[in-house]
Amino acid sequence: MTKQTFLHDKHIKLGAKMVNFAGWDMPVQYSSIIDEHKTVRESVGIFDVSHMGEIIVTGEDSLPYLNKIVPQDISKLIDKKAVYCQLTNKNGGIIDDLIIYKIENNKYLIIANASRIDEDLNWMVRNKPGFNVNIINESHNYSLLAVQGPKSRRLMESVGVEELPEFFYIKRGEIFNINVWISRTGYTGEDGVEILVRNEFSEYLWDKLLETGQPFGIKPIGLGARDTLRLEAALHLYGNDLDEDTTPVEAGLSWSIPRNKQDDYNGRKAIDKQLKDGGRKKLVGLKMLDRNIARHGYDVFYNNERIGVVTSGGISPIRGDNIALAYIKPLDNLAVGSTIQISIRDKLHNAEIVKKPFVEKRNKGIK
Repeated sequence: MTKQTFLHDKHIKLGAKMVNFAGWDMPVQYSSIIDEHKTVRESVGIFDVSHMGEIIVTGEDSLPYLNKIVPQDISKLIDKKAVYCQLTNKNGGIIDDLIIYKIENNKYLIIANASRIDEDLNWMVRNKPGFNVNIINESHNYSLLAVQGPKSRRLMESVGVEELPEFFYIKRGEIFNINVWISRTGYTGEDGVEILVRNEFSEYLWDKLLETGQPFGIKPIGLGARDTLRLEAALHLYGNDLDEDTTPVEAGLSWSIPRNKQDDYNGRKAIDKQLKDGGRKKLVGLKMLDRNIARHGYDVFYNNERIGVVTSGGISPIRGDNIALAYIKPLDNLAVGSTIQISIRDKLHNAEIVKKPFVEKRNKGIK
């Protein structure tokens, strides 16, 4: 049975086109994907991302436990600070990519991808022996609203949140007399917040934010624009750009892996080797040199040899061209500026390797 968020009826009332995403009936668009995309880039949009998972880890061994299951050094977190990290298997493959918040000593909040909650929990429980921790799945108790765009700060100020948390921090707050968690995070490349609220208050909060946000041009935004926004920002989508056979190094996430972490973790041997020698593949950005679109699963060629596969691709509403992410063999003669080919309907089409992200990120806060 397809699951529904607490805001499902709100989406229907707003005329959203609904689709099945990770087992959830979710809005893909309300008006048009391009219109919603530009709304987030130019003003402010609100997303229902309540399908995401929320997992609480508590107990006296919370820190060493988390340090075992992710490459990042959780001991570096201070209260209310977050870190982007990967849940890795024994071979260094990515089971999921997560955000972990340190709420206080021995209490952490983990935000997981909707499609991976069961896999994450299974792996976390398998790694629990020897650690005094509690793993609590709170996903069914909370809704998550994302308010994103250059006017998001002004909207938050207008509802009484005068001091937003710093980038990648979380804080307790009150909006319309509702107690919430507010984090300075998002999945668009724009400034914004994500608001964690108990389910019973989610509909009221959604309505009030849409009402209060009218002077700022707020619109509800569906998963279609969420995907084009994250692609322009070169943010990974699990199942497309990340999977259990891909390491953080291969995914271009070496920046997130500390070199001096003392604790051992799942997959460290493989990841340390790749940090020195490189991976079996690398993720690159592509710009199509004609009007064709490189889509997920299309093969990549160079000198008539298949060298990789497209993982994500589509139109860039802001750039006005077609962009993609692809894994290719780490060949020395292929770099930014090189031309390769994408196989589209049995014909090769030229694409240029370009720098990522495809648009400037503005997610660290607009002063």
